[in-house]
Amino acid sequence: MIDPKEVTALVKLLDDPDEEVYRHVEERLLYHGYEVMNFLENSWEKSLDPVLQDRIINIIHKIQFREVKKELNEWAMSGAFDLLQGILIVNRYQYPDLDEQKVINQLEDIKRDVWLHMNYDMSALEKVKLLNHVIFKTHGFSGNTVNHQDPQNSYLNLVLESKKGNQISLALIYSLIAQKLDIPIYGVNLPQHFILAYVDDQEPVPRGFEKHDGILFYINPFNKGFVFNKRDVDYFLKQLQIEPRKEFYLPCSHIAIVQRILRNLISSYQQLGAREKADELRELLEISGFNTPSGTP
Repeated sequence: MIDPKEVTALVKLLDDPDEEVYRHVEERLLYHGYEVMNFLENSWEKSLDPVLQDRIINIIHKIQFREVKKELNEWAMSGAFDLLQGILIVNRYQYPDLDEQKVINQLEDIKRDVWLHMNYDMSALEKVKLLNHVIFKTHGFSGNTVNHQDPQNSYLNLVLESKKGNQISLALIYSLIAQKLDIPIYGVNLPQHFILAYVDDQEPVPRGFEKHDGILFYINPFNKGFVFNKRDVDYFLKQLQIEPRKEFYLPCSHIAIVQRILRNLISSYQQLGAREKADELRELLEISGFNTPSGTP
């Protein structure tokens, strides 16, 4: 338990002009972590001193960032089984007060709208056609082609609100909903793109497609759920002059997906000149356990 008198005294010293005093105070407050958040927030609200307010905001951010690093490391080291949990931890980097239940409810609403029209005798292509209709027609999701590099495209909570996102955020919404309905659709970490694979060893191969490694076909959520074949992936890589590798065709791990989100955010913030944010996101990328090789979920 913290001593309220000690914390009050520390907060009062935050505006001390002596940098050494400030560093000592900051160190003590960071040591206490979330226990001092209410004290800091109350002091910020009552203060009219811009220097003090800036210092309080800085310490609050450091406490929150440290918590995000801890949670992300624990998620990765414990097996990264819950993809949505990993995504939400990344979202909390920018939105520490994120209402996670609201995000979960929004996904459940979309899932329900698919489930209401779903027949489990449907073929793989019929299920994808239904997903496409509900996600892109009923709920109006689409790719943000105007401002593709905006970091908001990578935060799931914002994409669910705006209905616009980048390749990976739309693919994640699509695959998370599909998996909730036991439809085997998983992310594929293609260079310069992120697509989905429909994986089912038992399902008959649709006419015009060829099954490989259990994959019936691929889906491009950024293009409203367009369905395509392995040959199209071959052609895409050839156009990019990239040597085909097996991992470009197969579902990737949850950790690889979160890494991709972080890299997108780093690139976005770099382009905006937000160097500190880009550096902090690199710290998240380098967290212990993030050297796990890509693999099936």
